[in-house]
Amino acid sequence: MPGPGPHLMYTMASGLALTTLTSGRFSPHHTLFYTINAFFGPDIGSFSEWLGSILGSSLQLLGSSLADYIHDPFYYILILGLPLCVLYAWVSKILLQWKLLDSVSGLPLSRRQCFLLVSAGSLSHFFLDHLFEENGHSSVYTWILSTGWWKNRAPVNPDAVFVVGFLCTCLIGGFIYLNRVKPSKSTRIQSYKSSKLVVIIASLYCVWCGSQIYMVNPRRPAVGEEADLGVLVFLATYFFLPHWFCILSMNPKDQGSDQLPV
Repeated sequence: MPGPGPHLMYTMASGLALTTLTSGRFSPHHTLFYTINAFFGPDIGSFSEWLGSILGSSLQLLGSSLADYIHDPFYYILILGLPLCVLYAWVSKILLQWKLLDSVSGLPLSRRQCFLLVSAGSLSHFFLDHLFEENGHSSVYTWILSTGWWKNRAPVNPDAVFVVGFLCTCLIGGFIYLNRVKPSKSTRIQSYKSSKLVVIIASLYCVWCGSQIYMVNPRRPAVGEEADLGVLVFLATYFFLPHWFCILSMNPKDQGSDQLPV
């Protein structure tokens, strides 16, 4: 699986990109805690297992049990999300008081912001792990491939061509319509409506693929040989969702230096 380097570089680069695009609303504090959770977070159990192997067999067994639960994209959040968000909010305050790390806004991160960053870091960690561990035979990656058609050359089903073509046309046509030239427009509202359009089309696309794979007997290729269902679910869960959490954790535009975080 990926080591410290890829996890650190992937998430830190993402954090720096958000900092640049948001004019500092995603601050160095955000990037630091997002990066730490994406690297060391879910691997705390593995570290405990290694430490236990040095200190004794009983501690190694405890560390192994801990690793099985914590090295999971969702159990990590459920088990450690609350205590870590309290810890990181306190650390953010200390870093700011000691002037070790700039927060741009002059305020430390709140517990809510830290919880979102813990969640984003965990999911981003497994974005790399699921793709590049176990010699390409991880359970998630195997499932992604299983949603494709690998028996022989996929037949061309007219209904599949119609449904997929219709959905893709609606996506492109709807995007052009929502972002058409008009006298008065709000970029934020247009982006919000366009995002809703993507979510709706992606959901319908997944329903179509799922119905052909799991509800039709015998199974039919949903989109030729492509594993579109697995790819869409994977990207939604491990790429777009963590970045959405990062966006939700940003400081508000009108946050002043006299305000205190919740």
